[in-house]
Order: sequence, then C-alpha cells, then structure tokens
Amino acid sequence: MTKQSVLDALGTVQEPDLNKDIVTLNMVKDIEIEGNYISFTIELTTPACPLKDMIKSACIKAIRERENSAIVNVKFSANTSSSRGVNEALLPQVRNIIAVVSGKGGVGKSTVAANLALSLAQDGARVGLMDADIYGPSVPIMFGIRGERPMMADVKGKGMILPIEKYGIKIMSIGLLVDEKNAVVWRGPMASSAIRQFVTDVLWGDLDYLVIDMPPGTGDIHLTLVQTVPVTGVVVVTTPQDVALADAKKGIAMFGQSQLKVPIIGLVENMSYFTPLELPDNKYYIFGKEGGRRLAAEYDIPFLGEIPLVQKIREGGDSGKPAVLDQDPVSSSAFSEFAGNAVRSISRLNAKLEPAENAKALS
Repeated sequence: MTKQSVLDALGTVQEPDLNKDIVTLNMVKDIEIEGNYISFTIELTTPACPLKDMIKSACIKAIRERENSAIVNVKFSANTSSSRGVNEALLPQVRNIIAVVSGKGGVGKSTVAANLALSLAQDGARVGLMDADIYGPSVPIMFGIRGERPMMADVKGKGMILPIEKYGIKIMSIGLLVDEKNAVVWRGPMASSAIRQFVTDVLWGDLDYLVIDMPPGTGDIHLTLVQTVPVTGVVVVTTPQDVALADAKKGIAMFGQSQLKVPIIGLVENMSYFTPLELPDNKYYIFGKEGGRRLAAEYDIPFLGEIPLVQKIREGGDSGKPAVLDQDPVSSSAFSEFAGNAVRSISRLNAKLEPAENAKALS
C-alpha cells in the first residue's frame, strides 16, 4: 500500500462525535510503510478520549479490507487545541477548564468533581483539581491530605503556590491554607479574591483539564470565575428529586445568560439509585427515577450519566481514597461512563463553539 491508499482507506473511518472522517479532520499523522507493515498516529482531541479502542479497531479493519495481510500499528497523540482560546496572562498552559456546579448543597458535587478528575487522569490526561468551595472545602478530606501545606516557588521574581500532588493530579484548596477547625468567615469580595489567587498565584503548569469544584448556588464566586478565566463549560450536578431539580434549573439558567455565554457540558445525576453491596444487580430508586434525564431533555443539554448511591463511594470520600481508585465494579464503572461522556461533550464544544467569553458586563 502507498500513503495515499492508506489515507483513502482511513477516509472511511468516522470520528463518532464530530460525524466526519478522521482524514478530513486531519487526525491522521506520520504514516510509515515498510512492506506489509503500516504505522500511523491518530491525533485525538484529548488523551482521555473514551473512543480510542473503537477508532483503533475501525482503522485496522479499514486497512485490512484493502490489504488483508497488513500488520497495522495505530498510535495515539492528543491535540492541544481548546475552545477557550489563548489567554497569555492567565493559565496559558491549561487547555480545558471544567466548572462542576450545583444549584444546592448536599447533592454530592465534590464527590463528582473528585472522581471526574481522577477518571480523566487514569485515562492519561494531565489534570488539576481546584476546590473553589471557600466556605466548605472538602477536597483535602476526600484526598487524604488534611493538615498538609503547599510549598512556594519563585517564578520570574514572583512567589507562586505549588499545588499538592496526589493520585496523579494537582490539588489546591483553601482547606490547605487555613486551620480546618476555624470557620472561613469572609464577605463575598474576600472569597472572590481567594478564587482569583487560586488562578493567578498557583503554578498549575501544563494541564489538559482543570476541574473546579464550585460552591453550591449562583453567587459571587461563580461570577468571579467566569470573569477571570474563559471556562470551557460547566457540569451540572443534581439528584433525582424535584427539590434538587428546581435548583439545578437555576444553575443552568445562570450560565445560559447572554452575559456569561458559558456552555453546558452536560448534567449528571448523583444518588440516582441505591444498590446494596450484597445485591449489586438491584436498584432502588429512593429519591425518584430519571429526574436528571428528564431535566436534560427539557433544556436540550447532554445527559452525562447516573451515579449510584453505594457504600463504597461514601467510604472512599471519608477515607481519602475516592471511589474511582477502588475499582468497585458498580461505582467505578458509573464514574468512568460519566467521565467518558463529559470528555466527548467537551470535544464537541471544542470543535464547534467559539471561545467562551469573560462576563465583563457583570464586573
């Protein structure tokens, strides 16, 4: 086969999310041919792409339909482009910023954010986790880093905070800077100032994703974040019952305002059903059924998945080893599916949307 015939064959392979073939999308790189040995690289939209195996199998099948004796080596790399554009001043090496939000407290937003970050990291992405819940930081507990203090580094004459690294991700939280026995009693401007510092004074470095665990509600900190950095999009967390769904609608409405223009990556439903440890195939819909799915359909936003109410998730958060790391088949598979759907939604946003704009009109 020639390079052109390889391209012709791969031109039949579709990128499932973007609905175009991988040659048209310029994803095929570095074709090498030696006899019946064919090697090439597929440039993915993210290293955490959940469709790697599907694309690889389709490529091999397409080549062997033209040359059945071909030995095909498919390699992968990741494209560094993102929908948030280039901001030389703030986080220039962070390609995607994901804000995890909820309309109300108690829906498991921090649990979702922590396990999303870990799922992305396990799939090969470089990930940071910013705990922006100033008044109720829980990330230090969930990652077993209570009492630890971040180090400082001098970068071009400026003191920068080095995030603490745990389980392969970079972590920053107000809980790492103040005594956990003391309440953070700050007015809105002080909390907003802390969020700006987490952006400007923390050395996040080169990241594919920065996941931000936002406080509940729709307030100063949310506005500060979207005014400070161009956010790729938000993940909305809810539970199935009507009272949580009503508050989730407020979060969706906030980020949908014309002044903000922050895309919705999708909605995930936490505590969707209870599954006992001894009966892993049983589902009990304690808080109602498919409320999140109906809400996503109502607002025409992606539904990212259902996270069950299981003991392993609670134990993981309390022990400092989130559920994704436990490899429990029920909880880890649910988080893996959710993370994969989130990544696919982000890829579609990066391919189709203009860069998110800062909400300067509200400053």
